[in-house]
Amino acid sequence: MAEDKDGAGAPAEPAPGAAAPVVVADSADGALPRPLGRERAILEFNRRVLAQARRADVPLLERLRYVAIVASNLDEFVEVHLAGHVHAARRRRGARAPSDLADIRAAALALVDAQYALYNDRIVPHLRREGIVVLGHAERDAAQREWVARHFDEQVKPLLVPLSLDPSHPFPMVASKSLNFIVQLRGRDAFGRDNRIAIVKVPGVLAPVLRLPAALAGGRQAFVLLTSVIRAHLAELFPGRTLQAFAPFRVTRDSDIEFDEDEVTNLRQALRSHLKRRHFGQALRLEVAASCPEDLWRLLLDQFGLPQAALCRIDGPLSLLRLNPLVELAEGAALRFAPFEPAWPAALARDVSIFEQLRARDVLLHHPFESFEPVVQFLREAVRDPQVLAIKQTIYRTGSESVLMELLIEAARRGKEVLAVVELKARFDEEANINWAERLEAVGAQVVYGIVGLKTHAKLLLVTRRETGRSGATRLARYLHLSTGNYNPTTARQYTDLGQLSADPDLTADADAVFLQLTSQARARGLKHLTLAPFTLHRRLMRHLLQVAEAARAGRPARVVVKVNALTDPLLIGALVAAGRAGARIDLVVRGPCLLVPGPLGARGRIRVRSIVGRFLEHTRIFYFRWGEAAADEALYLSSADWMSRNMFGRIEIAWPVRDAALRQRVIDEALVPYLRDERDAWRLDGDGHYRRVSRDGVSAQQALLVRYRAAGAGNA
Repeated sequence: MAEDKDGAGAPAEPAPGAAAPVVVADSADGALPRPLGRERAILEFNRRVLAQARRADVPLLERLRYVAIVASNLDEFVEVHLAGHVHAARRRRGARAPSDLADIRAAALALVDAQYALYNDRIVPHLRREGIVVLGHAERDAAQREWVARHFDEQVKPLLVPLSLDPSHPFPMVASKSLNFIVQLRGRDAFGRDNRIAIVKVPGVLAPVLRLPAALAGGRQAFVLLTSVIRAHLAELFPGRTLQAFAPFRVTRDSDIEFDEDEVTNLRQALRSHLKRRHFGQALRLEVAASCPEDLWRLLLDQFGLPQAALCRIDGPLSLLRLNPLVELAEGAALRFAPFEPAWPAALARDVSIFEQLRARDVLLHHPFESFEPVVQFLREAVRDPQVLAIKQTIYRTGSESVLMELLIEAARRGKEVLAVVELKARFDEEANINWAERLEAVGAQVVYGIVGLKTHAKLLLVTRRETGRSGATRLARYLHLSTGNYNPTTARQYTDLGQLSADPDLTADADAVFLQLTSQARARGLKHLTLAPFTLHRRLMRHLLQVAEAARAGRPARVVVKVNALTDPLLIGALVAAGRAGARIDLVVRGPCLLVPGPLGARGRIRVRSIVGRFLEHTRIFYFRWGEAAADEALYLSSADWMSRNMFGRIEIAWPVRDAALRQRVIDEALVPYLRDERDAWRLDGDGHYRRVSRDGVSAQQALLVRYRAAGAGNA
């Protein structure tokens, strides 16, 4: 990459024709601008995701997948973010809540309405034009109805338990996000009673989408939803009664697991106990079909203790997330993104020991464009090498099936010293992590659960090997993998992340010190290169921003580029604003919530904020600073941490400098500059707090990287 006036290798300005700058607000009195609300910022991000489903250049089934992603994100928004505001409002009953709960609910409901309008008015008609139909009961012909009836009798009905409500059959416990039917009946039951309300749970073990046989589809790809199958045959569950009304419903509950960690003696046992109750927490939202009669939805609101503001009346299938199987079942290569195979890194030979190669140089991995397999191979080689004595790894989100965890278990069985720092409180992955922890302990691995009160979010894998030098003396050598993302081969194909394999003695010694602190909880010795939260990371970032501001005031090159998933920490926002006012050029690529407000700034400085929403989930965390002319006046870090207070002070996080000049330039050229120049997947944050698409044409950073690595992979084949 060509030099610019800020120094060799610094990220350049966007190319001509790119988006106009987005600049941070400045006020006459010098006060910090009022930040955007975090909940609004999260909903704004989901609007950007939903916009992917409107794009004509996105294949049709992928557009449906984006709709399903938004449905999943909104569930989590209710379970986690709305839950906190509900609790705050209830604590301050009779007084004004700390934030406007009604406004948050209204904004979330507006996004739900937009989601279903897009699904009904655009996605469904486009699917029909492509010969893909989801048939309701009224649309099914006689042969199709016969097939559905047979499927109901053989596969569905035996699993249904219709519950007619009376004093001995109270309203059942309804699990969070499960699908159910409320039924209103006429006539008397078999015992002569006039109990009129019944509940039917939709079994979670059944596939939510069924594909009709080709012989019955009339040349199309025809699907039916499980809920449609059940509703067509509800009357068969209540022989002798008349269905007066019915409607599917779904309740979303608080999913946070809260307990005093200082009061428990075994965190794993406490979590497992609380997990059993997760699906039955406080109700937060009720979704019903738009056709649901008022007396039934009012009965449900009363049953769950919810206000009418918590009601969502849905014009379409409840939980569009349940349409994901249709995306997988439907045929048509042109309706999906073109398949790609991550390239094997050019810097690594396939048939040479990774340890041997790392002794010569560090290796940078850029996922998903480059394969995650070298990380698996690194661990596999360590497990099967008799000279490897110890393996230490942090575990945050690995999934319920993980080749890496199986390799750790194999290592322990082979007699190696295995330390697994398992984060049991990784939200929605607690059960999988508990299961892995128990399996690791069963084969003799040392398992610890991090630090009480802090989540271990850092991503480290350290291998210690006995080696013989040229003199014949033995020594212990360390090899390290660091990452911005999780040790999960599945998400490594879906998220953009950077990893580094290294045998650098200083870096590996720092990693060993981090593991020692996580196990002994003693003060860590001074780290040479790794920066660790909650101790030094925030302070280091603040110091660099101060250096940039001082350089700008002195007329020296002053540059900041930050790429993160979220920017919400008020002190870091304040330091960015101060550096911008001093004249520094600042680019922020923030995928999700960004609380830094755009607006006019002083003549010399500007802060631009953009978000990239594309085929892959942007997940890399990169921090670039320049505060002068000299080579020593530049720093580039990769990190596991976002710029949020919880990451800086409530988690164990790492950031590490990329010191090798070639690797640093590669990070700049691949993971920063293309995103500053992206015109197709980029959104800019404007002064009114809304994001606007930069362009509908032009370059996509992700697509350009796919093309580059597809060519590289072909060259390495």
